[in-house]
Amino acid sequence: MMKMTNTVVWHAASEADTIRLAALLASWAEPGALLSLDGDLGAGKTRFSQAFAQAIGVQGVVNSPTFTIIKEYEGERMPFYHMDVYRLSVEEADDLGLDEYFFGKGVTIVEWASLIRELLPDERLEVYIEHLGDEARLITLTGIGAPYEGWCGQLAEMGADKE
Repeated sequence: MMKMTNTVVWHAASEADTIRLAALLASWAEPGALLSLDGDLGAGKTRFSQAFAQAIGVQGVVNSPTFTIIKEYEGERMPFYHMDVYRLSVEEADDLGLDEYFFGKGVTIVEWASLIRELLPDERLEVYIEHLGDEARLITLTGIGAPYEGWCGQLAEMGADKE
C-alpha cells in the first residue's frame, strides 16, 4: 500500500527563516521521528540540523558528523541522532544498525539521506534545501506517512506553498 504524501515549499529569505522552520519542526517531533536532509554542498543541511538540535534542548556545539558518521546528543526533550552518510555505501550504512536509531528514543536527522534511501523507514520527512544565493534558501518538504504528512499540512496552513 502506497503511503500518503504531502509536499510544501518553504521560502527562507534569511538564515533566521531556516532556523524558524527547524525550530517549528522540532516542536512537533516525537521520539522515533526521522528527517532526511538533502541538498547541494553548502546548502545549509548542517545549519538546519544545528537549529533543530538547539530547539529540542541540545546544549553545546552540534557540528557535522562527516567523518564520524553518527553523533549522539542528549536533548532536554529527547536524544538527538545526527548522521552524515555522504561517504558511505548502502552496504556500509546497513552494517551500522541504523534501525536502532530510526526506531529509538530520540529524533534522527540524516544528511545526504537520498544515498541510503532504501534503508530509511517508510515514514519520514524528506527535506531538500536549495541554495538561492546569500542566505536565501528554497526548502522543499515532503511528508511521507503520518505524522509527517500532517506536518506539511500545518506548514501549508501557515503560508508555505503547496506543491
